[in-house]
Amino acid sequence: MSPTDRGRTTETSTLETTPGAGRTRVWATRLVVVGIVLSALNLRPAITSLGALLEEVRDGLGMSGSVAGLLTSVPPLCFAVFGVTAPRLARRFGPAAVVCAGMAAITAGLLIRPYVGNTAGFLAASALALMGIAVSNVLMPVIVKRWFPDRVGSMTGLYSMALALGTSLAAAVSVPLTDAMGGDWQSGLAVWAAVAAAAVLPWLPLVRDRDRPAAQSQEPARGTTEQHVPLRISRSRTAWALAVFFGLQATAAYITMGWMPQIFRDAGVPAGTAGVLLAVTMVMGVPLAFVIPRVATRLPHQGPIVLVLGACGLAGYAGLYFAPAGGAWVWALLLGVSNCAFPLALTMVGMRARSGAGVAQLSAFAQSTGYLISIPGPLLVGVLYQQSGGWGLPIALMAALMVPQMVVGFLAGRDRTIEDETSRDRTIEGETTR
Repeated sequence: MSPTDRGRTTETSTLETTPGAGRTRVWATRLVVVGIVLSALNLRPAITSLGALLEEVRDGLGMSGSVAGLLTSVPPLCFAVFGVTAPRLARRFGPAAVVCAGMAAITAGLLIRPYVGNTAGFLAASALALMGIAVSNVLMPVIVKRWFPDRVGSMTGLYSMALALGTSLAAAVSVPLTDAMGGDWQSGLAVWAAVAAAAVLPWLPLVRDRDRPAAQSQEPARGTTEQHVPLRISRSRTAWALAVFFGLQATAAYITMGWMPQIFRDAGVPAGTAGVLLAVTMVMGVPLAFVIPRVATRLPHQGPIVLVLGACGLAGYAGLYFAPAGGAWVWALLLGVSNCAFPLALTMVGMRARSGAGVAQLSAFAQSTGYLISIPGPLLVGVLYQQSGGWGLPIALMAALMVPQMVVGFLAGRDRTIEDETSRDRTIEGETTR
């Protein structure tokens, strides 16, 4: 070690042991926790609040049925297109600054879209909000890995629980809020901008936090090769398995959110009860999203959890096929458990890479690829329902997709990292060249 390096090390050590610096880190950590929770609360209301008020929005804007159907595919499309830019933005501006900007974009989009007065403007403002959600989706695992490297499971569980809470809350209260505001759907949608604005505040003091000290983040020191050279992530079998797993679980989730109430209504369940059943499915993610990541991080292989969740999904789909109304509450609960593949996927993103840079690349790859995979699912279900005149074929499709989800999820759960796989490929390639 050179004298200059020793001096830097001594200086860093002195700074880190200074009481003032210690207090600053404590408050910064608390701000990050608050920011993670508030941000997670805002990662789905833009979607589920619109779903609850879609009929009113269509009438208010004169929106055609085909355009309304397009709205169901816009979220995964935006997540795929904009999510892939998150690692590059994070390297340039820092993850905290990008998440802060993402929350600001959500706020602006939610505030603008109800009042633009036309379908094109509504779609554009929705895309702005979804862009903010996309980059924040990708960077949440990065923030957790960087600030809480020894608590990946518990912190992933915390923000997954907040995300599930925000999802179900927006679906459940958007209509009552609109009714309380005199039936004004514009105010009923715009009110969620206030929640998003609150999520901007904790990140503002952290905008300049470009990098965490290596001693705290357990990442390579800034300036090392691993920190700056992107991994050839498309060479990683684990990355592909995780991406396909992410895509198939997202397909199941969007089909559930978009079509499950209609399945129950067509089976004779009252419309109000069908909405409550969907809320039950979404609410199941609140406690389980906290428990599952904690359990997952304590296991060397997360495959068994994938299989249990998949079995619950298959049982739920079988119930919908054979007795949709008779056991409606049981099927809603089982599908709610199955939908907790989402927090499990996020947890595995944090576990399948060693460094923050690796997590950023893996998160962007898995989520962007996964959301692209999920786009056709809800549309295909609608086509099958319309062509067949019933729910037999669509439910069979949902059950069939659960099988490959279990297979690739089991493969993604193996105890290995993308750095190991890509470095091994580079070594083999170098030996072949020689």
